[in-house]
Amino acid sequence: MDAAGITPGELVLDVGAGLGALTAPLVRAGARVVAVELHPGRADRLRRRFADAPVTVVRADAGDLRLPSRPFRVVSSPPYNISTLLLKRLLSPGSRLVSADLVLQRQVANRWVRGDAPGANRWFRHYDPSLGLRLPRKAFTPPPHVDSAVLLLRKR
Repeated sequence: MDAAGITPGELVLDVGAGLGALTAPLVRAGARVVAVELHPGRADRLRRRFADAPVTVVRADAGDLRLPSRPFRVVSSPPYNISTLLLKRLLSPGSRLVSADLVLQRQVANRWVRGDAPGANRWFRHYDPSLGLRLPRKAFTPPPHVDSAVLLLRKR
């Protein structure tokens, strides 16, 4: 979580939280975490695992996700098939997003950094995009069929 610069008390969304691989280090960094997970079994496991931690588990689809009304950050490794939908949601008018560190398919992350993504002319005015760590396929279990990278978005 050092790379994301999370400080104690910050509100952080972990979308596609799975079993909590990112949620746990966010909690250790002192964040108040909203772990978003659509799969009912994984959501239940998250609730049990983080029952005594400042974690709120929300069972929701990224497209239906209600964003916090206060400033928030996102540190997430969402399912690749919801990446574009999630980014559009996070960057929608009125969003209080401060920053995002998202593990995405490398091709998608590159497209957003270049400004080739839909709506880029609108969100480029408010956010600085950059490419973070590149992650090899073997960094994941099971390994995906594509390479990954961290897309960094920082509010101007």
